[in-house]
Formats: sequence, C-alpha cells, structure tokens
Amino acid sequence: MESKNSFKGASFLLAAGAVIGAWVTSKWFERRNVNGDVIVQNVRKLFQVVGTIEGSWIEMEPVFVDSPEFYGEVYYGGVTRKEDNELVQYEFYADAKTGAVIDLYKIG
Repeated sequence: MESKNSFKGASFLLAAGAVIGAWVTSKWFERRNVNGDVIVQNVRKLFQVVGTIEGSWIEMEPVFVDSPEFYGEVYYGGVTRKEDNELVQYEFYADAKTGAVIDLYKIG
C-alpha cells in the first residue's frame, strides 16, 4: 500500500514540475524581443518589391514608447532607396515583441 502512495506522490510532483516548467518557459519566451536584424530584413523585403535599396539600418537596442498609438518597446530604423534618380530616406518603428511595423514615414 505504501508503494502506491509514494507512486502517487511522485506522479503528482512530476506533473506539478512539468506544469511549472511549461509556465516558466512560456513567460521567458513572452519577454524575448524579435531580433532587430530580422525586422530590418523584413522591411527591406517590403521595399525591394517596388525598387532597389541603397542602404538600411536599425537601432539594435529597443526603446520604450508611451503614446496614444502604442505602449511598449520598439525598434527604430530606416531605409534609403532611389526614387527618380534621387536618394530618399524612410524611417520606421517596429514592435520589439512581434516585429510588426508600427509606423513608416518618408523623411523630407
């Protein structure tokens, strides 16, 4: 009888450990940001659909934004391309958690 109780106790501890481990793992992945290189490559792909890219950049450390449009960490970057034989610059903000472009605008 004692071995049944110890088996139940061990099973309970194993199940509890698995649940806690899964929860901790999910919380760890929630906090991870998308790599800035991945974001700038995705933005470059969007621009390459309509023309060639002369250059691109991204700040590798996200910054916190608290505005009516967005609340959270964002990456800030830019893309330069030729339009009518002139270099034109665009800048963007992307959500650090999802990589989604929040804002994209032309400079000048």
